[in-house]
Amino acid sequence: MHSSVMFLTDSQGCATYDALHSTQGHAMKTSKIALFAIALWVVSAAVFGWFFIKGNTTSIEGQREAIMLQPAERELVLLEMRGLLISTQGILAGLDKKDMTQVAQAAHASGMASAADVNPALMAKLPMSFKELGMSVHHAMDEIALDAEARKPSADILNKLSNTLSSCVACHAAWQLKSE
Repeated sequence: MHSSVMFLTDSQGCATYDALHSTQGHAMKTSKIALFAIALWVVSAAVFGWFFIKGNTTSIEGQREAIMLQPAERELVLLEMRGLLISTQGILAGLDKKDMTQVAQAAHASGMASAADVNPALMAKLPMSFKELGMSVHHAMDEIALDAEARKPSADILNKLSNTLSSCVACHAAWQLKSE
């Protein structure tokens, strides 16, 4: 680019050369700002990704990890867990009475729809494996409801519920909810 400007020898040519340098300087400053913004975005995304996967946890005595939550967030998660326990009791009571409508209603109450309105800030604090177990339990509840609506045998539903409860046991063995 400089060689094409060099052949201009009149005073207007020199002014054009100076304007070209000024434009190039502005473009370089804009380019540096853009690169800085992109780098900042990448770092921010990486940090958010790290916390989204790891969550807000700390080690405690024994083999469990503590998930650190605000008191209201802790209560919300515990309320959801109690809802799962209530649904489990409703499923078992329905199976005992051979009332598949009750089984389906109890299971649907803790399906994926019940997890749809969770605050993204709370979700970011939960470790990925905790979220995966939780979502698998909600998904299994939907499957149990569909099985009950399809009038599948009680033994099949009990087997699916038993497998679901294994996820609950694994979750409680791995984590404890603590208030910040």
